[in-house]
Order: sequence, then C-alpha cells, then structure tokens
Amino acid sequence: MAIEQSTGSSNLVDVLETVLDKGVVIAGDIRVGIADVELLSIKIRLIVASVDKAKEIGMDWWETDPYLNSQAALQEQDKLKEENEQLQKRLEKLEGKLSEDSRLP
Repeated sequence: MAIEQSTGSSNLVDVLETVLDKGVVIAGDIRVGIADVELLSIKIRLIVASVDKAKEIGMDWWETDPYLNSQAALQEQDKLKEENEQLQKRLEKLEGKLSEDSRLP
C-alpha cells in the first residue's frame, strides 16, 4: 500500500512565490446611483507584489511617507522648519512696511 503525501501546501507556496515575484493587480469600480443619477463613484485598485517588484515598477511610496519612514519624517520636519522661517521673514517684512506706512503723514 503506497502512502500519498499532500502537495497542497507546496502548491500554495509556489503560487504565493509566483504572485509576489510577478505581482497581481486587482481593479474594481463601485458606483451608486438612483434613477440614472450617479451619487457616488469609488475606484479600488489593489496590487500584491514583493517589495523588490514594487520598487521595480516604481511603486516606492513608503520610502517617502513620513508615517512609515523616519528619514522621510526628518525631511518633512526640515521642510516645515524652512517654510516656517520663510513665512516669519515675510511677516516681519510686511510688519515693517506697515509701520513705515503708518508713520507717513
């Protein structure tokens, strides 16, 4: 009597490896309407891929998201500090002009 082994788990691993290597895109649209009047339209796009494959196709948003990347968070803080300094300088300049104008007869 021969013993049969299940190959289900190895097939699942193979499928998962292929999906992550090649990537899978799932797309769908949801539209809600009454009497031929569209009230809501939602487009759903889902991609399942490995990090390497995602980078290869140009999807590396997590590298620049300040909530997911500490370097991006520091860059965002530096950018905000610079913007704040520029706004402070502009405000001081405008306040100076305003005080000069108020001294004129």
